[in-house]
Amino acid sequence: MSADYATFGLAPAMRAGGVLANGDYQVHRDFLDFIVDGRPLLHQLSDLDAVSPLASDIPPAIFTAQVRGLLLEAEAPLAGGRYIIYGCPECADLECGAVTAAIEKDGDDYVWRDFAWQTDTHADLELNGYHGIGPFRFPGAAYREALGSLLDTAETTEAAHSAGSGAARRRVLLIGARVAVLAKLAAALRTIGIGADITRDATDVPADELRGYGAVAFGHAIDEEERAAVRRAFDRAGVEVAYVDALAPIVPLLVAQIEHALDRSPLEQRRLTRLLAADGAAGIEVSSTCRVHLTAYRLDRLYRTHTLDVFDGILEPGRHRIALDAKAVKGDTFIVARTSGTVLVEPMAR
Repeated sequence: MSADYATFGLAPAMRAGGVLANGDYQVHRDFLDFIVDGRPLLHQLSDLDAVSPLASDIPPAIFTAQVRGLLLEAEAPLAGGRYIIYGCPECADLECGAVTAAIEKDGDDYVWRDFAWQTDTHADLELNGYHGIGPFRFPGAAYREALGSLLDTAETTEAAHSAGSGAARRRVLLIGARVAVLAKLAAALRTIGIGADITRDATDVPADELRGYGAVAFGHAIDEEERAAVRRAFDRAGVEVAYVDALAPIVPLLVAQIEHALDRSPLEQRRLTRLLAADGAAGIEVSSTCRVHLTAYRLDRLYRTHTLDVFDGILEPGRHRIALDAKAVKGDTFIVARTSGTVLVEPMAR
């Protein structure tokens, strides 16, 4: 069986959720991506909005079954020994389309081959095959070590669920004075799959509860003394969180800021790596071919929100300068750049 050797690994990744300019919601998903020869395999699939079957929000028993399938310790779910490599981030339904591949053993090696886009139980390799990807031959020991380490974690999590404790949900602590805005923000975050709680003072919150938060967002009304008190509370609890300073009371913008703060993936594994907003243009850097969507949010003199889609297109790897409509850069303007896996936010420099 002809296939070049490749390295295999796993790394945290996310499908960024958000409140889109048209009012639609996009669900947040955390998952483990497959790293082939040091690069996320998902990035080789150009503009694909998908997640691997190793998602953090699926039940532990299903997660374990997915891992055992990739280790060929369980029967393939699709004809021809095919396994789902990436699926729909919203519903995980095969009818929405999925990237599949045949996985088999050759001696002690594991081989991934015949990648295809599949929407039913059988794959048409001639019509829908990814002819430029793979086959990949992974040395068995490293492959089993990477995936096998997940089984211990999954079994520990499953035991915790059986005991009734469960795994801590990814949550954000919102601290501010404008209750109406915070309530709308919390509702939006919960809709896309991120838990959110509102408080004005975290001083007396038990350490066990603080450990459930991945980020803290401060409103404009929270002064430096209050912010320092919150930071001390998390320091005492031994919790490392991301702190977000709200740019403006615009819910989609705040959601984007929080999504960016929750992204813990290494910079070299992100598709969107840089955003600048100045001189009537957006400067963008992408690491692989992907679709980039730019939205401008602006507050006028009466603090009314104006939203404008300013760019939506496929960009090749490298740096790009995108001129913005004059309507998008009046007053206090904020630019949100979004790919399927990364969100960046920048205020327009004056």
